[in-house]
Amino acid sequence: MGVGQERPSNWLVVPEAYQALDQFKYEVASELGIQTPQNGYWGTMTSRDCGAVGGNITRKLVQLGEQQLMGSQSNMQ
Repeated sequence: MGVGQERPSNWLVVPEAYQALDQFKYEVASELGIQTPQNGYWGTMTSRDCGAVGGNITRKLVQLGEQQLMGSQSNMQ
């Protein structure tokens, strides 16, 4: 990136994780009973449904991170 250019807010630190996160999005939507778009375009989904999916993804990722931190702390003691 050039001077003065910022990276996008949705930039992945590990680009290989894109496919796993995309699959995770569909799994969470399925768990919530949200009908996912067949063509992969989420632009026609309601903001409420997309927000619910994103919020639950965040919740699950935070829980996973907390579990990993707790596991590493118990190993250090």
